[in-house]
Amino acid sequence: MKDLGKLKYLLGIEVSRGPDGFCLSHRKYTLDIITEAGMLGATPSSVPIELKHKLASVTCHVFENPEQYHHLVGRFIYLTSTRPDLSYLVHILSQFMKTPLLAHWEAALRLVRYLKGSSSQGIFLRSDSDLTITAYCDSDWASCPLTRRSLSAYIIYLGHSPISWKTKKQKTVSCSSAEAVPCVK
Repeated sequence: MKDLGKLKYLLGIEVSRGPDGFCLSHRKYTLDIITEAGMLGATPSSVPIELKHKLASVTCHVFENPEQYHHLVGRFIYLTSTRPDLSYLVHILSQFMKTPLLAHWEAALRLVRYLKGSSSQGIFLRSDSDLTITAYCDSDWASCPLTRRSLSAYIIYLGHSPISWKTKKQKTVSCSSAEAVPCVK
């Protein structure tokens, strides 16, 4: 066994230490995504997606290079391990892997522009935080315009640091937001 010193990189994740804790980020990986997409000279976007987007119901031409879309979305999926703010949009973009349209590709490029403005963001794990676990979850009702299925999401904190998160489309369709279950005696 060999002591390699303080951890700096692990599986592409950069570890930055400070007096208050340490930050986990994919700064170099994010810059690689921006470079690979040819967006180094692009103007950064302040938000990753338009408010009230219509990506699920858009009709336009099929994107001519679906492998390029698959590769970019796959890179986004790995990036969500240190960027909970991207979970929702990556969830949305992942739904169109079978036949991505030009509008989906443009949404993916907008996310690259967002990453350009926030390439060093990550998770900050505080060293002085208490060891209490707090969880938040939320669900909407019938948000998908095509399937009418609901989205659920959760995030779990250890102290003030996020440690787990997920966004998922429900498997079943509910007719209301509060369905009654019959009581059997």
